[in-house]
This record gives sequence, C-alpha cells and structure tokens, in this order.
Amino acid sequence: MPAPEPVRLGRKRGLPSCPNPLFLRWLTELRDEAKEKGLKIQFCYQKAINSLNKYPLPLQNAKEAKILQNFGDGICKILDEKLQRYLRENGPDAPIHSLPKGAPPPGRPDNNNLAPPTKKNVAKDKGGGGGGRKKREYVPQKRSGGYAVLLTLYRQSQIPGSKGYMFKLELQAEAQLLCDKSFSVPDLGSKYTAWSSVSTLIQKNLVIKTHSPARFSLTDEGLILAERLEAAEEGSKDRVEVRSEREEVEEVEEEDGPGVVDLTCSDDEEEKEDRTHPTERPTCVSQSDRDVNVKTLDSQTSRKPNGGCLRPGTYDILLCVDFIETTGGSNHRKQELAKELQRNGVNFDVRKLNVGDFLWVAREKVAPVPGQLRAPAGRELVLDYIIERKRMDDLCGSIIDGRFREQKFRLKRCGLRRPIYLVEECGTAASHLSLPEATLQQAIVNTQVVDGFFVKRVQDVRESAAYLTIMTRYLTKLYQDRTLICRSRELEGDEAGDEERGSPSCSLISFAEFNHGAIKNKCQTVREVFARQLMQISGLSGDKAAAILESYSTPYSLLTAYEQRTSEAEKEKLLSSIRYGKLKRNLGPALSKTVYQLYCTQGALS
Repeated sequence: MPAPEPVRLGRKRGLPSCPNPLFLRWLTELRDEAKEKGLKIQFCYQKAINSLNKYPLPLQNAKEAKILQNFGDGICKILDEKLQRYLRENGPDAPIHSLPKGAPPPGRPDNNNLAPPTKKNVAKDKGGGGGGRKKREYVPQKRSGGYAVLLTLYRQSQIPGSKGYMFKLELQAEAQLLCDKSFSVPDLGSKYTAWSSVSTLIQKNLVIKTHSPARFSLTDEGLILAERLEAAEEGSKDRVEVRSEREEVEEVEEEDGPGVVDLTCSDDEEEKEDRTHPTERPTCVSQSDRDVNVKTLDSQTSRKPNGGCLRPGTYDILLCVDFIETTGGSNHRKQELAKELQRNGVNFDVRKLNVGDFLWVAREKVAPVPGQLRAPAGRELVLDYIIERKRMDDLCGSIIDGRFREQKFRLKRCGLRRPIYLVEECGTAASHLSLPEATLQQAIVNTQVVDGFFVKRVQDVRESAAYLTIMTRYLTKLYQDRTLICRSRELEGDEAGDEERGSPSCSLISFAEFNHGAIKNKCQTVREVFARQLMQISGLSGDKAAAILESYSTPYSLLTAYEQRTSEAEKEKLLSSIRYGKLKRNLGPALSKTVYQLYCTQGALS
C-alpha cells in the first residue's frame, strides 16, 4: 500500500497558472507599450488580462476569447495576428499553451501599478483613507449635440420671464445653431443624430425630462456645467474681439487707399467679422446686454438654412416630379406630361423621389450674394400632399408582383398626412390586361374605402397634368398666409385639421429628412424585415402586420412563443386573438394558422 502524501502545513496553496500564457504575455506587452506612451487603452488591456487570468480553459485561437468579458473585436484581431506570426516563425505544430524555452513568465500584473496618479491615490500614499480611481467628469465636446443642448437650455433660462423649460421641437431648432451635426437627419450609414446625446445628458443627471409632451430643463448639476461652457464660450469670443481690435488698429495706421472687394472671402467669414467688430459689440457687457446680444445673434443666424421658420412671402410653392415620370417610355407619354405642365405655366422641378411620384415643397426665396457664383441653397419643407400615379396596366402589374400593397404601406409611413392615388383609366385597354377589369376596379375601391387614400380618377395624361396644375394653384393659395415651421418625422402630431380651421402656422418636414427616411433599400432592422415578411402572406395587410409586431417584434420572439405552447391547437391559435385596426377586430384563427404553418413547418408547405 503506497504511503499517503504528506500534508503541507503553514503555506497557502498557490494559484493555478494561466492555461493561455502566450495570449497573457502578448496582452502584457501591449499594455506596457500603451502605458509608456500614455495611452488610455492600457486600461482596456488590463481588463482583458484580468478576464484571461480568471478563465481556466485553454483557447485554440483569439476568436474563442470573445465569450470573455472585455474582449472585443479589436483585441481579438490583434491576438490572432500575433498567433499567426508565431505559428509561421515556429511551425504549425508549435505549442500555443506553453511559453517557448527561455521566455520570461508572464506573471500576474498588479492592477494598482496602472492606476493614474489621481488625488485619491496621492492621499493614500500620504496616509489618507479612501481607495479607487476618481471618476472622470463628463464634459460634452464643443459643437456636439450635448454641448448645444446644454448651452441652449442655459441661455433660455437666463432670459427674464423664462418658463424654465423647452419643448423638443423648439429645443432642436435653437440648439441646431450651436451644433455641427443635424438634430433630425442622421449621417449616411448611421442611425444616430445629434439629438441622441440627450439620453446621455439625462443619464448623467444634467438634463431632466418631464410631462407629456416632453419638457426639457437643466438640473442643478447641468446648470453648473452649462455655466462653465458659457464662460468658456464667452472667453473664446473675447479673444476673437481682442484680435480683431488689434487688426483694426494696424489697418488704421496704414495709408488710406481705394476699397477692394475680396471675392475669395466666404459669407461665414464676413458674418464673423461683422459680429466681432469692436464698434458693434463692447468687450465688457452686463448680463442684460448679453441676453440682448444672444437674441440678436439668434435672429441673424436663424436665416441660415438649418434653423428658424418660413414666414409668409418668403417662400414659393414648387411641384416636385419624380424623374421616372419624365424619362423613358416608348410612346412619349412621360414627355407629354412635362410638356403639359410647362404649357399650363406650372413651376415644377424634376428630382429623385424615394416614395411617390409627385409632391409639393415650400422653397425659401434666397437672393444671390454679390461676389458669389451661385445663390445659397434655400430651405425646402414638404407640404402634406403626395401623389402616387397609376395607369391601369401599371396597376395590374403591381398587383401581380406585390408592389401595390408595399407602395401603399410605404405611403402611409412616409410622414405626409394626405396621400393621393391618381388613377388613369386608359379607356378600353383595361379589357386586355392579365387581371379582369372588375378585379382592378375592386382594388381601386379598397384603396379608397379600406386603406383611406383619396383616389382621383382621370382619363389620360392631359387630365393628369390638369389635376396637378389645379392642385398646385390651390396649395399656393392655401399656404400663402401661413408660417411654416420645420418639424422632425418622429414628432408627427394630429394637426391634419389645421388647414380646415385656417391655422396661421403649420409644421412640416424638411425635404432632405423626408426623402432620406423614404429610402427603399436602406439598412433595415430585424423588425422591419419581419414586417415585410408578414405582408407577403395573402390577406395580411399592413395594419395586421403592425398588430403582430406589437406583441412579437422579431421572428425569434414569435418562435419562442410557439415553443412555450404544448399542444398543436394552441400554437395554431396563438395569434387569433390579436386585435388590429381602428375597429379592433381579431386577427382570426385562419390567418393565425397560416402564419404558424409558414414559420414552423419542417420541409415544403403542402
């Protein structure tokens, strides 16, 4: 019988060595290099080292490390490159779970050595209490969304008689002047706007959001930070004023000569020189004078294309025609439409429309600037009327290939409140189409009665041009005395009755935001793709798909719900009690069974 292993007393059992010493050594080298250069990424490497030290299993490559905390795509890519280089130098069979001979052991680094010399650490070295690193204060970058929102709320709170809060629409309009990024339209390839930073401000307890509709105001912490930002802003302006005053003194000392116009100077530089001229703004002003200056500055900059509103007489109503409606075609029907509009004296512009065939915009009147080749671009706000034009043959083809339902769905979601279908009867040609004429007429009636679109029937292209001419003149008269305010698509309110009530002002979407939001092939979320899948099912309209998405926003959530049901009958009736539309009718067992069979049947459908 073998002798028992002697018990070791008085010594703590040593920690097991890391099963991935190569990765640990490389991470340690990366951390040390970053520490020498003073880069903050050293702390990311340190967190990855801590996670790797706790993992007890060997890794075959860096991709497997993604399951660990603090291991992102960047760190894994660097480790994989180092691993490939190691295998090329030492052979494909080189061990990766042990260090090569002569290599120093990676060891377990001390976290405290990496902490920056904050006040708390200095106090601890001197004998003071407290541990941990001081959390860095959040300060938004200049000309960012958070910076603009804080300054706008602060300046509004300093106005005598201020209400102490701002609504979202007015906050966006005022803050846009202080921000380089749009508050309503995201950059290409991104879904975030400058307004997205407001959630960070709320999370940092700098801005508070109350009531419905939402009211935004500064907290005590936000007020302190906004005062610092305003002081920094005033300091930078004072430096500009001192420099401009010195330049003016130098110019006065020079000999007077004939005035020369510099055509290379931009408008922004001229406006900056006007604002910083010492005879127009004193270097030392009181609080009340500063408020007046801020108001004057805002009123001057509100004429720029990014902010403000369009007042009566400062804009023209322009018909926008999709370029597809004027180009191509074998019988010159499309060219005939443009000729008829020109003959009727309609002011129209041909451009690419991502949804619809015709719409109207209010274009700002902009005078040309002396010394510039082109006049600055004016703002364009889209009126709440959009037209989809359909010939009978086009209607027949769109019903067969499924475009008809998709177009109606996109028109409802485009953000405009008055969609119109313009149907050209095309005489007796409807009797020679693939679908019966009765089917086409029923589809037109359903579009008006069920879907809620206004349907206008005409006989040919000439009548279509006449209808567009009459609508253009009607809208010109309707909006001639109105103040137009720019709003975001997400702020759609129930203001459709303003026109009948004769409201002196109305809120409209900018053309750039409208057309960008209506892109057909843009990057879609899982929810949007799921909705398009559901609408391919016969009998499942947009309202029914929206009702299903309220309960199950993704296919995964729907399949999970099916798995939780025990019997086949419960799975088939899962969606039958979902209510849709204004009348809140049930989806029904037949459609519920169809959806279940589509997503849960193994193999081909019978």
